[in-house]
Amino acid sequence: MEITSSLHRIGNDIVAAYLVVTPEGVTIVDAGLAGHWSDLLAELKALGLSLADVRGLILTHGDGDHVGFAERLRRETGVPIFVHEADAARAKGGKKPANAKQTMKLGPMLGFLAYTVRKGGLRTTWLTEVVPVHGGETLDLPGSPQIIPLPGHSEGSIAVFVSAVDAVFVGDGLTTRDVLTGATGPAPAPFTDEPAEAVESLRALVATGAKWVLPGHGAPWGGGVEAAVAAVEAAARARR
Repeated sequence: MEITSSLHRIGNDIVAAYLVVTPEGVTIVDAGLAGHWSDLLAELKALGLSLADVRGLILTHGDGDHVGFAERLRRETGVPIFVHEADAARAKGGKKPANAKQTMKLGPMLGFLAYTVRKGGLRTTWLTEVVPVHGGETLDLPGSPQIIPLPGHSEGSIAVFVSAVDAVFVGDGLTTRDVLTGATGPAPAPFTDEPAEAVESLRALVATGAKWVLPGHGAPWGGGVEAAVAAVEAAARARR
């Protein structure tokens, strides 16, 4: 899916990953589910590109519905996989903390589970090698992505700001479609380790001034990062 000529999404509003396309090559942000591999190949082909044009993959955190095809890409091409040091063990299949009871509706929840199964979410291949990031770096990858710490959903959650495409990729720092309830619009994401911290962390994104806010779950938000963060904060207050 083309968002702009330099910004593409694979997957859908249930689970998504993104491609930053530049003359220097492609940077991938998140790896969705294992079955999104074929979507990646199809999107690259449609752009007249191939795996040889991919320079790196950045994970916003280490959960299975973001790790997806990352290890396959690393093994088959040698492309480095970047993840925050605090989420490296999680991206390698380590145990994640138990979350509080989640609010859910049967239809959306079953839809999420069915899509996850169909796209290989039950056969995640966890990473065996990663390149750790710490937050504050600008990586030597197409688009010069900047790493912004975004703890809360997980200890090592990050956002990735790419000024060249006027976009900030937030993983599960927020959602624009709750996979458990079907509710749309910017809001706190489910399955979050530290919900209050996750909302507070979003303040760090406002300074980017990005037009596009791109979550791991939900539609791309083109209304600007400040409006997205304000909407999440309002939604969090309403839940208290």
